[in-house]
Amino acid sequence: MRKISTIKKNISVHSRMAVLISSCIILAILLTGCSGTVSPKAAKNVLIYTKNGKGYVHKNIPASIAALKGLCQKNGWKCQATDDPAIFTTEKISQFDVLVFSNTNNETFDTDAQKKVFQAYIRGGGGFVAIHSACASERQWPWYWANVGCKFVMHPKFQKFDVKVLDKKHPSTEFLPDIWAWEDECYIFDHLSLTTKVLLAADLRTIEFNQPNTYPGKTFGDYFPLCWCQEFEGGRQWYTALGHAPEHFNDENYLRHLEGGIRWAMEKK
Repeated sequence: MRKISTIKKNISVHSRMAVLISSCIILAILLTGCSGTVSPKAAKNVLIYTKNGKGYVHKNIPASIAALKGLCQKNGWKCQATDDPAIFTTEKISQFDVLVFSNTNNETFDTDAQKKVFQAYIRGGGGFVAIHSACASERQWPWYWANVGCKFVMHPKFQKFDVKVLDKKHPSTEFLPDIWAWEDECYIFDHLSLTTKVLLAADLRTIEFNQPNTYPGKTFGDYFPLCWCQEFEGGRQWYTALGHAPEHFNDENYLRHLEGGIRWAMEKK
């Protein structure tokens, strides 16, 4: 009887151990599954690109890089700043969620292959942000104008003028007053795309033009587009003409303006 009791006791112990081991295995599987679902998303990655070809180069570029890096740090985004077009290979450029062309000007790419990589990135759903003179990049490439939404023509002298906020729901403009008093170069463009949604417009009545009877005249009445967004050939694009002076990149409203534009462009449809 004692032997049978001992056997029963051993069986009971083994059974409890088996149940315990099974429970541990199940718990480990559950924990593994849970850790996969709650793991943090990969940080967004931003390219800050500042390549200028032959011609005028803005003095604001160092300030713009510092400000954009600050916005990335604030939002937990990774970033890389460069003026080297060699970054435009399929492997390198695919790691970025948004490309920010900060005051690029004139020839922005060195080769047709680099242009094709950029074009493929946009068509693959990439985000694109263009700041100030980026609208004057690649002046011989119509596809680039369409991607930005315009092509640079001229600007009157640096001066104070009123900016009318046309969209109070976009993240790049929702915090601004209805009329934003600003001092800048008021860029004038042609090849303006009808696919864009205009967010900000310059009040031309508050601007002194050297040749007031020349373009744009009354093309858009009393206002002229300054900032817009669009979805073009699979990508998301946001452009602002504002930001000529280095001190603009210390202005709280302007930084929020850039931050909202970048955030919108990096969102997938």
